[in-house]
Amino acid sequence: MLISTAYAQAAADAGQAATQGGLITYLPIILMFVALWLLMIRPQMKRAKEHKTMLDALSKGDEIVTGGGIAGKVAEVGENFVQIEIAANTVVAVQKQTIATVLPKGTLKAI
Repeated sequence: MLISTAYAQAAADAGQAATQGGLITYLPIILMFVALWLLMIRPQMKRAKEHKTMLDALSKGDEIVTGGGIAGKVAEVGENFVQIEIAANTVVAVQKQTIATVLPKGTLKAI
């Protein structure tokens, strides 16, 4: 015959090789998780913390823009909702989480 017979290696050698290669096998997965955390999860957590700080510092008279694009002046701040004056004698209630940004004072007069 042209094909030679293959023999199994000793059981002790095979078990030892599998143990040493185990950590190396999981190394790419561990590195991908670390890269995912550094590039995606950590910046998102930082943005969420900054947004929460902005909402906690919100006070009457601040000029804001909501996520839907409504610009107005804060008339009253509640625990979950904010009353926004969008025009003379027109007040709208929006959830605090929908506030996207706080504008510098006087921005609404320029619009």
